[in-house]
Amino acid sequence: MTTPVVAIAYHSGYGHTTVLAEAVRAGAVEAGALVHLVKVDEITEEQWELLDAADAIVFGSPTYMGTASGAFHQFAETTSKRWFVHSWKNKLAAGFSNSGAKSGDKLHTLQYFSILAAQHGMTWVNLGLHPGWNSTTASEDDLNRLGIYLGAGAQTHTDVGADEVHKSDIATAEHLGRRVAEQARIYAAGRAVVGA
Repeated sequence: MTTPVVAIAYHSGYGHTTVLAEAVRAGAVEAGALVHLVKVDEITEEQWELLDAADAIVFGSPTYMGTASGAFHQFAETTSKRWFVHSWKNKLAAGFSNSGAKSGDKLHTLQYFSILAAQHGMTWVNLGLHPGWNSTTASEDDLNRLGIYLGAGAQTHTDVGADEVHKSDIATAEHLGRRVAEQARIYAAGRAVVGA
């Protein structure tokens, strides 16, 4: 069984999204993946090659003004070189985002990521969790406390530092990393069987 390779392509304006990227990485490593963190606003040619070679790419960005950050949008536009030659076709993709408000239009950012993935011919991996914190017996410490199905969402007050990212949002991001790594392993095994 081969080790899945997961790349996390993200932008973080104030450090909160970096905390989530590290949590996704930790979950994927725990599930047996080799993981590369790629800051899209500092991307090098070597890192582009890491993205091209990965089995899965997880996109991450804060949600600013209802969508991914400008730095992430610039990265996405630059991926058109990969789009022209189908470099990322049949890779897995997933996403995560943070904003100051409970909703904050993070779903729109995740939809943006999923459309970017679809344009590249990638297969989207959702969170795979029921919503948490949605009954009288639930709490804000539940996984997926914000109730997002498409990817991992986090809410951090705008007047606190990156060390204040909510612990359940960090755990949800770790869950996403594990899920992506596990799905990448299954996907690779299926390709091997079909190829055989």
